[in-house]
Amino acid sequence: MGHVDFIHLNVLEKKVLNNSEVSVQYLCSKPCIVNLEAIASSEFRTGVSVYRRRWKDEQNLYVSRTRQVHLKFPSIMVYRDDYVIRNSVIVHSVILYAWISHASVSSYDVKQNESYQWAVARNYTFLEAVPPFKRPYKDHKVCLQWGTDYLWTLQANKIPQCPHESDGVQILSFIYASSGEKTGIVKKFERFENRELETVRQHQIDYPICFFSSLLMWGLARAQIHRSGTDSGYTPFLSFHVSTTKVHRFTISIWLYLLHYCEMDLCGILYFIDPKEMYSTPAVFLNEEGYVHIQMHLIRGDDLAVKTSFSLPLRQWFRLDLSFKGGEIEVSSVGKNLKRHHHQSFIFREDFYYDDTAGYFVLGGSGYANGIEAFFGPVKYYRLNVLETERISNPLYDKEATEQIELYYERCMDIQEIVSGYTHIVRQGQPVQKDCHYENYYSKQIHKYGEKSKCDAFMWGKELREKYQSLFKLLKEMDFSSPDVLEDENDTVLEVGWRIFEKVAKGLSSADGLSNMGSSIPLLVDSSCCGYHKASYFLAVIFETGLGVPVDRSKGLLYSLVGAQGNERLSVMNLGYKHYQGINNYPLDLELSYAYYSNIAIKTSLDQHTITGEQAFVETVRLMDDELLKAQTKENGDVFMWLKHEATRGNAAAQQRLAQMLFWGQQGVAKNPEAAIEWYEKGAIETEDPVLIYDYAIVLFKGQGVKKNTKLALELMKKAAAKGLPQAVNGLGWYYHNFKRDYRNAAKHWLIAEELGNPDASYNLGVLYLDGIFPGVPGRNQTVAAQYFYKAAQGGHIEGTLRCSLYYITGNMEDFPRDPEKAVIWAKHVAEKNGYLGHVIRKALNAYLELSWHEALLHYVLAAETGIEVSQSNLAHICEERPDLATKYLATDCVWRYYNFSVSQINAPSFAYLKMGDFYYYGYQNQSKDLELSVRMYAQAALEGDSQGFFNLALLIEEGNSIPSYILDHLEIDQTVHSSNISLLQELYYRCWNYSNKESVSPCSLALLYFYLRVFWNNILQSTLIYFMGTFLLSILVAFTMQYFQSLSASNSLGTRSEPSLDEPSSMGNNEDATRPEQQDESTFPNGLAQQELNPQNHLATS
Repeated sequence: MGHVDFIHLNVLEKKVLNNSEVSVQYLCSKPCIVNLEAIASSEFRTGVSVYRRRWKDEQNLYVSRTRQVHLKFPSIMVYRDDYVIRNSVIVHSVILYAWISHASVSSYDVKQNESYQWAVARNYTFLEAVPPFKRPYKDHKVCLQWGTDYLWTLQANKIPQCPHESDGVQILSFIYASSGEKTGIVKKFERFENRELETVRQHQIDYPICFFSSLLMWGLARAQIHRSGTDSGYTPFLSFHVSTTKVHRFTISIWLYLLHYCEMDLCGILYFIDPKEMYSTPAVFLNEEGYVHIQMHLIRGDDLAVKTSFSLPLRQWFRLDLSFKGGEIEVSSVGKNLKRHHHQSFIFREDFYYDDTAGYFVLGGSGYANGIEAFFGPVKYYRLNVLETERISNPLYDKEATEQIELYYERCMDIQEIVSGYTHIVRQGQPVQKDCHYENYYSKQIHKYGEKSKCDAFMWGKELREKYQSLFKLLKEMDFSSPDVLEDENDTVLEVGWRIFEKVAKGLSSADGLSNMGSSIPLLVDSSCCGYHKASYFLAVIFETGLGVPVDRSKGLLYSLVGAQGNERLSVMNLGYKHYQGINNYPLDLELSYAYYSNIAIKTSLDQHTITGEQAFVETVRLMDDELLKAQTKENGDVFMWLKHEATRGNAAAQQRLAQMLFWGQQGVAKNPEAAIEWYEKGAIETEDPVLIYDYAIVLFKGQGVKKNTKLALELMKKAAAKGLPQAVNGLGWYYHNFKRDYRNAAKHWLIAEELGNPDASYNLGVLYLDGIFPGVPGRNQTVAAQYFYKAAQGGHIEGTLRCSLYYITGNMEDFPRDPEKAVIWAKHVAEKNGYLGHVIRKALNAYLELSWHEALLHYVLAAETGIEVSQSNLAHICEERPDLATKYLATDCVWRYYNFSVSQINAPSFAYLKMGDFYYYGYQNQSKDLELSVRMYAQAALEGDSQGFFNLALLIEEGNSIPSYILDHLEIDQTVHSSNISLLQELYYRCWNYSNKESVSPCSLALLYFYLRVFWNNILQSTLIYFMGTFLLSILVAFTMQYFQSLSASNSLGTRSEPSLDEPSSMGNNEDATRPEQQDESTFPNGLAQQELNPQNHLATS
């Protein structure tokens, strides 16, 4: 029987420790020499032999032997710095080699036979280096003098500690609802602060050759050394070892609850985008069959993709673990119990290119790929380590939320089956039957062979009927014979969900409708399960705010996530807002907030091109602004009828305003695009107004509410441009680009329009540079494109703002350093213009004007929870106006909650700051007093230009309180000039007067006058008695004067009423150009053209 030589290594603790024990098992078929050698690499030297041992075995042939060896390493590798070891070495890697060579019978070329290259058996293992400050001190077994020992103790305590840093990065710690759209979470890794970790990372980038080729290089180097006959010539060995011991290694761990497989070719799970906006390593996708597609960018420049042989499970939580080590990939799926379900390995010959700081990671979707339809749980990324499944620390944190998600979808499967089965039977023209029971054999045989009996009841079991009693009752009441009921099964279930929701919403909006919230919740749950996720958002708000029910945060979170996953716009905005502010137990996470807000921001851009659906223009109407409330109207209201009268007479301004109101549904007028287009046409033909001509040309180009007529549209556009209208000049450029592909003429018109200040033109020029088609400029120029996008964004352009927010979140553009907060603010700004949100706000306002308090409260709560500031302050105002309503139906303190939310916004009104300042000053209900916060609120109101803020600050000083210096700095009050209270009061009262109405007597002007008189009186009168008597009389005089002017002002204001102005028919300054049809962004390219650059240059490799 033949024997094969072998050698195995077993290290009890794979760390570089002194006296580490290694078990060497080997077998020799001839007299042999067993060799051990440890090779170390540090920051300054590589390939250094730090341990050697060899022994002969000539007796024990054909017998497996085991020998215990204790490794001895240099002290600078295994101990900390002390009074003897002055400079310990940071070791990056240590490899322990073992090999067997047969003993030579002659002295001929003995060294060659003993080399690693000519070994008959060989093996190796890696040892993990220990960081210097985690190593022990060495016992030198010497006794120091007291002074020396004391000085060393002081010095040892001053040794700089490495920053507490790990290579494990928690990319996501909270549940993320991925709807399958082209948006996701963007993360960017920074360099390690820990010097050692950063050095290891850099070496993996610089020397990425995989270890399989290193063995050959190492052997050749050793052979050359031995042939030369010198033992000191390690230069060839060292140079080879530099490029061979470093392999890329990292581990990814992702928790998922997958709802559907990818409908497209590939959907993103986690992938890396490099600075050139191309896929790099790693790139993990899901395909349409549920298999995992893994792509890597190789060192030689091309891409390699592999695909798992197992598919991922649906509708259950599992963890996907992937480890990358040089040319090897390990993929595992693990259940909630951490037991492995599937495992697969991939091995290839070439290492991949990997630099995790040169670009950004995307979790879910992006402009390059759709995301998966799933819930992401915790995601952990180990940047430098390969870990087995058992060693990965990535627990499923919120077990209650994950279990509720599972229970929700289990229940929804029952409901969808019931609805689908019921509607199918009804469509077949058959009565819905139940299982019939037969009392004897004869009746059973009749049923089996005779005419089928009809049982006028449900075919589902009694238990199921009782469980979903309300659903069955509603299904009985529904008419499924109408032609609007869809044939598709999924659409039918959605239709039933819509019907249930409309019935519930109508009931809740009625008088005392909120009193029936308890009975409405089961129906809303059924509607949500049918896929109608407006019901999901209703449920989220009901449970989070305690609207008619006790507060239940866990259910609120559940339905927020379910609604967001189902692409309900208000649910998505709700999550974006909560993560932006870090409120209601939602963690502050700007990247997660951006993922939600950017989703709605993109939809807002698309929604504005669609005139269908429940959309309305988002208007800022505050319930405390009487003038704006008076401007709200209906089709039979005075304002509308007056505008219509003027428009009929040919007034161009009235025609513009009337058309805008009808096209977008503004100021309480119902949306009516057809009627709006009639006014556009009438104004364009009769009045020759350039704006009306342009607006009519746009709808003709687009065919919105009217048949397309490109020829007439072009004539009208040229006519408006000839009158000097900037947007019309931009429109001509759009025509030449879109219809003629004449980039030269397009650029010519856009440059002219851009000089005239048109933001659409700025954006379009940016797209030309981005696509590399700007006339006379070779190639793409992303830098110039970004500058144009930024200029467009500054002008309010939606797509320009979106692109800038993307630049800020990725940090991939030189002029846009990464700033997640700014990215969120810009995306939020666009998302809050969404027409579907505007529809809810409009319903709330109309209900308030009609004194329908329950409906107003309901819809203002729905809008306020999305983070819309005007709805938050309006809701707080309603709760102040009707405290009985708020106390009865809201479990949360409405006034405090929503004024507090309001002042947290960047666009909060000054009166909200004043309200919160008063609450902190006097103490509001259960809230304690806080003078400093009160001062901060008043100061913020003052910064907004509110004179009351300065007045309140002055009163605080009059009462003996002080204002913190940082607030004075914030108000730009020089404390060296205004060091005394008298000087500070003078400055505050002066600013109060300066910001108030100077044309009439105001409290600020009287307060300033009173202050000057007090100072004057104090200066000229020395007698204390006279001073106080004079002050008293002067106060009485000022009080009478103030009362007189106030009564005079009130009498002058009686009976006055403002009528709509032809110069400003809107009466709302923020509505001007944005309200015109397609004015904001219709002149830009169609979506297909504007998104050309979103296709990555290196396409996905085929598995």
